[in-house]
Amino acid sequence: MTARSNVAPEALESIGWDGIAADDRARIARIAAELDSGFRTLRDVEPAVTFFGSARLSEGVPEYAMAREVARAVARMGFSVITGGGPGVMEAANRGCREGSGLSVGLTIHLPEEQRTNRFVERECSFRYFFVRQLMFVKHSCAFLIFPGGFGTLDEAFEALTLVQTHKIPHFPVLLFGGDFWDGLHLQLDRMERHGAIASDDRARMRRVSTPEEAVEILRCCHENLCASLHKPPLRKPRPAS
Repeated sequence: MTARSNVAPEALESIGWDGIAADDRARIARIAAELDSGFRTLRDVEPAVTFFGSARLSEGVPEYAMAREVARAVARMGFSVITGGGPGVMEAANRGCREGSGLSVGLTIHLPEEQRTNRFVERECSFRYFFVRQLMFVKHSCAFLIFPGGFGTLDEAFEALTLVQTHKIPHFPVLLFGGDFWDGLHLQLDRMERHGAIASDDRARMRRVSTPEEAVEILRCCHENLCASLHKPPLRKPRPAS
């Protein structure tokens, strides 16, 4: 083993070590640029909550109406609302946020089949890498509101839960909306607990919520206690209606 092989890859990169391929160097640069752009664009959005949910739910379905109503109430409290910036539940949440005079943020992603940015996004930050985008959701949010969705929604929800479980982020609320849509998931969580795959405390981290008032109370308690202990910014004062 040579002396050079004991040096951390980060140090080798800083001195131009030729063991890193040119295409990897370009990828590292793109990732760094996305991180920098995200941190700069979102530097003043806190306190904020993130809404996750399907891009495929249209305006006429109950879940759209619920996401819109909850986001409106959350914005009126003084939270910014962060979504993936696309259609469906994301549009509903950004729309409700604007109606509640809150700061409406969309973290969009480049996909093979491009997904339009909804017209209710006030501040947009675009990403190529899912993991950088997810970091921005987690870093700037003090709660995660989960509405019915597919693979992406479950991925986002369980990453947040895993980070809470492993104490990588504080015990921020992870709230499920959508009634019986989640019945199968809760049966699976029960099965996981019975088999010892998760603890009862882990099982309790995902909470069902049915009304905007219930969500607002949970977020109020979180901001007055956990967020205050972390020195999170105060709730925003309502902005004049546009």
